[in-house]
Amino acid sequence: MVDQISVVLADSNALVLTALSEVFDRDPRFSLVATSATAEGFLGTAMRLPVDVGVIDWSLPALGGEKLIEVMRDQPQAPRLVVYGDTTRDLAKLAMAAGAAGFADRAAPVEHLLDACKDVAAGKMVFPFVDVRDLAADPITTLSRKERAMLEALSKGLTNKELATELGVSINTVKFHLSNLYDKLAVKNRAQAIAFYYAKQASRM
Repeated sequence: MVDQISVVLADSNALVLTALSEVFDRDPRFSLVATSATAEGFLGTAMRLPVDVGVIDWSLPALGGEKLIEVMRDQPQAPRLVVYGDTTRDLAKLAMAAGAAGFADRAAPVEHLLDACKDVAAGKMVFPFVDVRDLAADPITTLSRKERAMLEALSKGLTNKELATELGVSINTVKFHLSNLYDKLAVKNRAQAIAFYYAKQASRM
């Protein structure tokens, strides 16, 4: 008998979570390990148990899908993540840029999600058509994890000294990362970097 694909589900909508649980429970290809309504709950399970695939909602409280994917990327035994969302909001492109392994449209038949999970577990990437030129044109995708953290902290209006304290690095390291950040975002100063950050946040709402 072929090994079942272990799955953890995380969705902020209780009705969706219940419906998905029933679908995965009925499918003999899958073993449903756990469900959660929050990113933290998903993390707790995925970091404690070996799981093949995680199906996540992009709007999970409190981290959100993008941050959750970023955190999971750093875990040695992380499950492959499939974002289950709405294609009308460019989520497929955002999910791919964040590092997800697949995307499934909520408006499509649920069999598409099951097939995506099966393919992702087999090591494939599953996305609807995404113009990769748009990904390459987005400077955010070129930032390292530390540079993204720096940009987020910078958006709070912190001074270099405060940035160093918050991120646990020296002031010289802060200056180094800020210089790289400005170059990658094609901005000249903190104010422009902060404006860029909030413009990107607004475009993802």
